[in-house]
Amino acid sequence: MYVTPEQIQSANKANVETLLAVANAQFSAFEKFANLSAGAVKSAFEDSIANTRALLGAKDVQEFVALQNSFAQPAIEKAIAYSKSVYEVATETNSELSKVAERRVAEWNEGFVNLLDKVSKNAPAGSDVAVAAIKSMLAAGNSAYDNFTKVAKQATEIAEANVNAATDTVKGMAKAKKAA
Repeated sequence: MYVTPEQIQSANKANVETLLAVANAQFSAFEKFANLSAGAVKSAFEDSIANTRALLGAKDVQEFVALQNSFAQPAIEKAIAYSKSVYEVATETNSELSKVAERRVAEWNEGFVNLLDKVSKNAPAGSDVAVAAIKSMLAAGNSAYDNFTKVAKQATEIAEANVNAATDTVKGMAKAKKAA
């Protein structure tokens, strides 16, 4: 059994496609993070200008303090929204990269099984047991990988639920503080 130039070319093409998919996902995430950060900086700058103008227009100390206190709630809400957006981009990017990895593992498994089948046809008599053992180990590895993927997805869902709960808690605390 030998490797043909077409097989090498096909493997190289698959590797390049995988690399490009990973690079594309990372660049997309970088672009989203840059846009989020630029928007947050712009918003913070505009808010600080507006807040400074409002504070300069205060007629007495009580109004000055009241204005300062009123600035906290919108700042907290914007920080929470920014954090949630960053988390969503990170989760989306992780999902894209996981899909690329899953596709690549599936392709590798398929190629390995095909190779194993070809080798087993040309193998000496009695090697059926070894081939079956290798296939069994591959199936066990795939099962472990599937379980790991499921656990990772569940962990992501739990983390997302915790982020949402923490966001709601902080918003509730800020509203309670404002009401008090």
